[in-house]
Amino acid sequence: MGFQCGIVGLPNVGKSTLFNALTQTAAAQAANYPFCTIEPNVGDVAVPDDRLDTLAGIAGSKQIIPTRLTFVDIAGLVRGASKGEGLGNQFLANIRECDAVAHVVRCFEDSDITHVEGKIDPIADIETIETELMLADLDSLEKRVIALEKRARGGDKEAKESLDLVNRSLALLREGRPARLVDVKPEERRAFDMLGLLTSKPVLYVCNVEEASADKGNAFSDQVMARAKAENAQAVVVSAKIESEIAVLPPGEQTEYLEAVGLEEPGLNRVIRAGYKLLGLVTYFTVGPKEARAWTITVGTRAPQAAGVIHTDFEKGFIRAETIAYPDYVALKGEAGARDAGRLRLEGKEYVVQDGDVLHFRFNT
Repeated sequence: MGFQCGIVGLPNVGKSTLFNALTQTAAAQAANYPFCTIEPNVGDVAVPDDRLDTLAGIAGSKQIIPTRLTFVDIAGLVRGASKGEGLGNQFLANIRECDAVAHVVRCFEDSDITHVEGKIDPIADIETIETELMLADLDSLEKRVIALEKRARGGDKEAKESLDLVNRSLALLREGRPARLVDVKPEERRAFDMLGLLTSKPVLYVCNVEEASADKGNAFSDQVMARAKAENAQAVVVSAKIESEIAVLPPGEQTEYLEAVGLEEPGLNRVIRAGYKLLGLVTYFTVGPKEARAWTITVGTRAPQAAGVIHTDFEKGFIRAETIAYPDYVALKGEAGARDAGRLRLEGKEYVVQDGDVLHFRFNT
């Protein structure tokens, strides 16, 4: 199960520097000029989770396999991208393929790095990007209305449902509000997602600050944090420069570097976890002497579908899920202790897997 988070923002805000640090590679150019990224770069990153190491230690697992999240570095958008300015159309299409958007916002001053708008104003930068995405969505939806109306008049039930969602989305977009604010019922979610709207995607604001503000942020990032809170979005503070320096250090030296700059962990860990949360994802574990492994599922996933993430045969032949809550596994020193204490449960097809569950699936071959 793959989940993609697209990294967007104006040129020269630190997107590619952040991506390089995320993937610990120089695959994406980081240069002080617009459009240095011509093709989207894709990188899988491990989702940091201390629980996995704890479980592996208890079980004596020989191998530890974390779950992963995919980040896509998308070239800098500029004003007019929705009309094809810069390399707009190509990159808007790249965003459309992602599940969520990580919007990198410049929250630092540096006379050596030009700002495409000529001034540092993170809220204005956010609104520039959001406006371009909304204009692209407006254009996309308005082109569909006539055909949908014709099909709806002909009694096409699916067209009627789509038309209703299109009109509700258009009403918001014309007010200058993103499509993610549309009130969508659970039974409408699939049809709404099929509209492929750029502004329907959940947003994570990544405030790129100078090194001295990496721990607590600054006045610029405070503005972004306030906006994120008002939108019920996610926001994190990082210094892309620090993160790029940490990424190339050996693991043993990373801790020393973090202590030296007053950080408890890399800011990228917060970015990854926030992206994970933004997508509505949770983790369950399979643990044994061979390996301890984390698996990604969406919130609300039932046991058979969770089993299907490992292998489709597990879902088809699902019988039961032997389930131990993470705190019980740790407190009782593993599966045997949990079983003896009556904390190992047998759950059926309707069980909704919880974050941190340690599972062993029984299935028919």
